[in-house]
Formats: sequence, structure tokens, C-alpha cells
Amino acid sequence: MSRTTRPTLSLLRVAACTGVAALTLTACGSGSGSDSASTGSGSVKVGLIIKTDTNPFFVKMKEGAEKAAKDSNAQLVTAAGKFDGDNAGQVTAIENMVASGVKGILITPSDSKAIVPAIQKARAKGVLVIALDTPTDPQSAVDALFATNNLKAGELIGEYAKAAMKGKTAKIATLDLAPGVSVGVQRHDGFLKGFGATDKDVLCAQDTGGDQAKGQTAMENCLQKEPGINVVYTINEPAALGAYTALKSKGREKDVLIVSVDGGCTGTQAVKDGKIAATSQQYPLKMAAEGVKAVVAYAKDGKKASGYTDTGVNLITDKTQAGVTSKDTAYGLENCWG
Repeated sequence: MSRTTRPTLSLLRVAACTGVAALTLTACGSGSGSDSASTGSGSVKVGLIIKTDTNPFFVKMKEGAEKAAKDSNAQLVTAAGKFDGDNAGQVTAIENMVASGVKGILITPSDSKAIVPAIQKARAKGVLVIALDTPTDPQSAVDALFATNNLKAGELIGEYAKAAMKGKTAKIATLDLAPGVSVGVQRHDGFLKGFGATDKDVLCAQDTGGDQAKGQTAMENCLQKEPGINVVYTINEPAALGAYTALKSKGREKDVLIVSVDGGCTGTQAVKDGKIAATSQQYPLKMAAEGVKAVVAYAKDGKKASGYTDTGVNLITDKTQAGVTSKDTAYGLENCWG
């Protein structure tokens, strides 16, 4: 997936980064797991802070924000954590963006609770703050939330997995995100609700950070603990593909049902290829685009976006199940992360 070439940093941005050099490897530095860019030359400055710049989901979110900023003649400043869970980096990014004069900040919180004090300081200075994809805890800590209903996304694949098992005894493994991250908790709980199960029915639960290599290790650990696992829920498709690799090495890739959430282009192709049975597709590009528009509108008329905007979710599979509404991979590939 292509990335927009980074333009030269402005003198103001360089000064901001230099002034807090000890803290800005995430918010201002270059290299793996960090990102900073300024695109457009409009008078309205919009900040975007994503969890990482390596996860394709957030790469697409950034692309959506860049296009929306260009279309709105706004200036976009971006930052990313060095890893999923890098709250300190996101706090520094917020501080730098407020100092640089952004009108609004769009953020996918790495830690839903720990980021709140920094958000409150930004809002106290008149900056509109909108959470994308992942709600803060409490959700009211931001002005607005543009996101998938992650509980529903989990329910969809849970319902699908239940139907696909057709009464067979399920031996469930869950490859989750990380403790304390609301999006991971909601997807996990939604899956169990849709399947009609509880955590007591889960034979193996592992955190993966949404990472493919960690997903593979987690699946290997689960297979050692419970060799008979036949249903695998994963927090996202990189984790799902890691699980698939582990299962394939054991010759189990065809008799274990893998379901996931995100619906990225690579993940949807994996559904088409039969590596993943189904995924709940969400739309990060839309989240970011709507967020940029909301900040630009606030700059023009002072009206703040508020509340929760559901940006939609669809179950994607080519192996339909009775009673479960879904769309095929042709639709999924045409709309992946649109």
C-alpha cells in the first residue's frame, strides 16, 4: 500500500521537535514506528495521531486524512506511536500539535484511559479532539467519536463462526490485542456474545498486539496447550495470518475456522484465498475523512462535532451461512477500507 512522500518539515515543526528532543522520537522522528508529516498549505491545521505507521489499518486512515485535507484546503500534521500501546509518544504528539496551532486533533488512542489527561489539556485550550476507531475511557473525554461499532463487528463474526460450526463442539482460542485497550475488549466480547459463549469456554487466550509474528507465536502456544482447537478468533487480520501460518506448519490450516475483524485489502484477499473464513470489514478511510471535515467545519463556524458516529461494518465471506447477513469478497475488495 503506497504512502505519501514526506515533504520537508517546517521550521516551526523542527523547532518543536528540537525543544523536546528527549520525548519526540515517536512524535517527530523518522524511522520505524514513528512518523511526522505536514501536507497541504491551508490556513486550517489538523492533527492526526495514529497508533503506529506500520499497521495497514492506520496507514489507510492516514491516506484518508491526507486526501480529505487536500480536498478541504487544510494543512495536515501527523504523528504515530513507535508501537501499539505507546501512550507516552501520543501524549508528546498532542503537546507538540497544540503548540503548533492545530485547530483539531484526530486520534486513535493507544491507551484509552492514560491518554485522557493530555486530551483534556488540549480541549481546555480550544482544540477540538475527535477519537477515531478506538474510544477513550470515558468516551466523553473527547468531543466526538467516529468509529466502527466494534462490539457489533465482533458479534457478526461470532454469529458466523457459530453457524459455520453447525453444532460441532467448539474448542475456541482467542488471539486478542492487549489489556486495557477498549477496541480489543469490545471485539473480543462481541465475538463471544455472537457465538453464545463466555470466557469460560475459551481454551486459550493470548495477546498479540495485532502483530502477525506475535499472532503466529500465540497460535503456536495455544496449539501446545490445546492441540484440538478448531475455532480461532483474532483481533485483526495480521494476527489471523500469523495464526494461519502456525496452523499450516502443523497441517491444520483446513480444519480450523479462523475469523477476524478489520476487512483490509490484504485481509479480504486472505478470505478469498480461504486462509480466513470471514472478517468484519470496517472503514478507516471514512473515519479519517469525516474527522478532517469536522475540524475544518469547526474552524469555519465554531460548531463542534459531538457524540458517536457509526462509520459502518459488513461481514465479508465467500462461504455464506444461513441466517447470517454477509457480502462476498468481490464487494470486500472493492470497498476495503474505503
